[in-house]
Amino acid sequence: MSNQIQSDNAVSVFDPAVNYKPVSLTSAAIAYVKKKLKERGKGIGLRLGVKKAGCSGLEYVVDYVDAKLVDDHVFSAEENLAVFVNAEDMLFLQGTEIDFVQKGITGGELKFNNPNAKVSCGCGESFNVG
Repeated sequence: MSNQIQSDNAVSVFDPAVNYKPVSLTSAAIAYVKKKLKERGKGIGLRLGVKKAGCSGLEYVVDYVDAKLVDDHVFSAEENLAVFVNAEDMLFLQGTEIDFVQKGITGGELKFNNPNAKVSCGCGESFNVG
């Protein structure tokens, strides 16, 4: 995915020296991720990315991380727990807060409070920045 967004004839490029905003986890999301990593028996954090999909154009991709990749931006959530974002996805995800929302007695899901999302679908799983 390109690191540029076309919007109203202006092109924005993510430059960490100029417009760097961290990706973060709420305390509820930290507890959830730590629980899942413990269940896996390994891992150092959560990877957040995007792919072209969904009814709004982009869809969040979440995975657990066992090792940092060369082009990752790393944001500390707390000691020994971090959020990893591929450099190409930073333009779409910078400033995003990841939360965990409980649903029912045993269920729940990660929610993304993304300040870059201009349009979101009704289910909250896809978004667009333009």
